[in-house]
Amino acid sequence: MSKPLSIWVVSDGRTGIQNQALGLAEAVQRLTPAEIQIKHVRWRPAFDRWPSGLKTPAMLASGSFDPRTVADWPDLWIATGRASLPLSARVRDWSGGKTFTVQTQDPRWKNSAYDLIVAPAHDGLSGDNVFEIIGSPHRITPSKLAEAAPAFADRIAPLPHPHVTVMIGGKSKAFDLPEAHAAVLADQIKAAVQAAGGSLLLTFSRRTPEAAKAVMIERLSTLPGWIWDGTGDNPLFAMLDAADHVLVTEDSANMATEAASTGKPVHVLPMVALKPPGKFARLHADLMAHGAARPFDGTLGSWTYAPLNETERAARAVLEARAARG
Repeated sequence: MSKPLSIWVVSDGRTGIQNQALGLAEAVQRLTPAEIQIKHVRWRPAFDRWPSGLKTPAMLASGSFDPRTVADWPDLWIATGRASLPLSARVRDWSGGKTFTVQTQDPRWKNSAYDLIVAPAHDGLSGDNVFEIIGSPHRITPSKLAEAAPAFADRIAPLPHPHVTVMIGGKSKAFDLPEAHAAVLADQIKAAVQAAGGSLLLTFSRRTPEAAKAVMIERLSTLPGWIWDGTGDNPLFAMLDAADHVLVTEDSANMATEAASTGKPVHVLPMVALKPPGKFARLHADLMAHGAARPFDGTLGSWTYAPLNETERAARAVLEARAARG
């Protein structure tokens, strides 16, 4: 038997970034025997904001993965994020052509240097080495959600249905969540949950402003349910597994794509736009065309659709492209 594929997952280690590459690697592993290793790339503060083309391994921070120490390169390199680019673009040469390099997201630099780019369709990227998907790769599968559920069953199972899982993001270049807007959203969510006689399962992003978080907790804490305070194991997978509805703020491609992978109705919560929504509007249009998402209208209407499974589709494309390269 041939030995398993060796896959390196490369990012700066932030969960939202790493999970794109890791989710794609795990999808490949579900299709063919593979061994996954996680590598973190971090640059010394003095060089972190330098252009990718000027960075060299000598500028890497202590404790970072260092390509100068590699004796045996992997079969497959799957990377995500700006920090990985100066290495990803050179892996083909460093490995003597052995390693098939995959970059998720739009690199916006030296796009021909990667064997395959798995890019969100809403970015509008094109090229012979570009494979477009709706949203971003992620780690969520029905089996992972089901596996996570028992650990939190004592908190979630007794709650009245419908279970309304709410994923709140935060401030970004495109959106903001000021306190006043967060209060309005909280009141709308509360009214919808009360009208349905259901319960609330809520998580915040690390980007959620503290004032917005505080006002939402204050206004929603009287509902039956669970507002996760960030301590202990992350219950998100269990909350998605239990959900009858998923509400997600419009600022995150990752959260929207993850929600749409569940097959549950996805209600998109509006935020304060800091600039024209552009790619986010295109993403939500794609999710609506798939039948997964609708703008939140203050009610909890139900609908069905085939769960979005773009990560597996991308994994198949990776294996096919690697086989075609020989």
